[in-house]
Amino acid sequence: MPASSLLSMPTLRGADVRQRGRFTLGALLAVLVLATGAAGAWWLVSQPPRIERRAPVETPTALVDTVLAQRQAAAPALYGFGRVVAEREARLASRVAGELLEFTPEALPGRVVEAGSPLVRLDDADLRLNLREAEATLAQAEAQLAMERGEQQRAESEYRSFGRELTAERRALVLREPQLRQAEAEVERARAARDRARLELERATLAAPWRGMVQARLLGAGSMVANGTEVVHLVDVSRFWIRVSLPGEALGWLKAADDAGPGSSVSLSTRTWPGGEARHGEVIAMLPTLEEQGLQAQLLVAVDDPLGLESDAPALRLGDVVRLEFDARPRDGLFALPAAALRPGDMLWVLDDEERLRRRTVEVVHRGETRVLVGAGLEEGERVVTSQLGQPREGMRLRPRIADRERPAGEQQVPRS
Repeated sequence: MPASSLLSMPTLRGADVRQRGRFTLGALLAVLVLATGAAGAWWLVSQPPRIERRAPVETPTALVDTVLAQRQAAAPALYGFGRVVAEREARLASRVAGELLEFTPEALPGRVVEAGSPLVRLDDADLRLNLREAEATLAQAEAQLAMERGEQQRAESEYRSFGRELTAERRALVLREPQLRQAEAEVERARAARDRARLELERATLAAPWRGMVQARLLGAGSMVANGTEVVHLVDVSRFWIRVSLPGEALGWLKAADDAGPGSSVSLSTRTWPGGEARHGEVIAMLPTLEEQGLQAQLLVAVDDPLGLESDAPALRLGDVVRLEFDARPRDGLFALPAAALRPGDMLWVLDDEERLRRRTVEVVHRGETRVLVGAGLEEGERVVTSQLGQPREGMRLRPRIADRERPAGEQQVPRS
């Protein structure tokens, strides 16, 4: 063996020993780390979780508005809109034929005329001739009657001088009684013809049948008119009507005029009047037909002296749209509450003695925009919540405003519903 090989063998053996020592130390360190991790994991798993207990945070109670429920006599505020129409109007027509000569100065559209005032004059020349002819015919018939009465007297004298009794029929013929009745009938016929001719002459002048306002002239002077031709449009100014539609349930709160007394009072206003001006009317009828569009009930309201001719009241004009507020009849034993207090399903929220929220299902008598009327389902003195609640729960605690605890619902400054 060469000397160089013998010298290198100890060196190789020492390097192998050092390499083996390194591997043994690394393995021990790895096992030690794994054992430590396993022990830590076992300790974490074996220990129960520890939750730190904290005092619950108290939720602040909500502040709400309430009103005190009190029974009282109450009525809803009913209002609607209606159009003004004429109670009575007429289109005066000629009852005789002829030429329209002129309109009188009173027949000016917009002018008020009294009953009997002449409005239109027709050509009456032919009618005057007819009257003269009828008067002449009457005079002739009266003369014929007078002569026949003379003949009857002569026949009666002869009959008496004859000295014999005849039967009733023979006696009537001898005394000319049929001829006398015929002459009297001719006089009546001639008198009727005279009266008819006189009446037609009077009808040549058209007069106002009642106090009214001339609405329009329907023809012009010089027009030929026949029997029945309309000439003047006249409107009665003593009273106008207003036709108004209301929900059907409103009829139970109102009364129409009858023999027992007047109807419900109504206050009227319109945009054409100065601020604060109002008129008063009366419900006179509840019509049997429903309004076509909304199927609502229809009422008639009457307003006397609508043009303000007898007073300084503002004038109503035909066709104008007016706002009507009805004076409804109150009913006893109702709760008047703000509309905000009513919840879906005809339900109210009330506060009990422990300031906790309770539910009440009630009978709603009337629903208005700002107020509701409640009948049954609520007790006297209960506090009704009017505030809006985000998530109301039965029994939740609330805090009412101090100012509202003793305020009755009827004392709230809320307009009528």
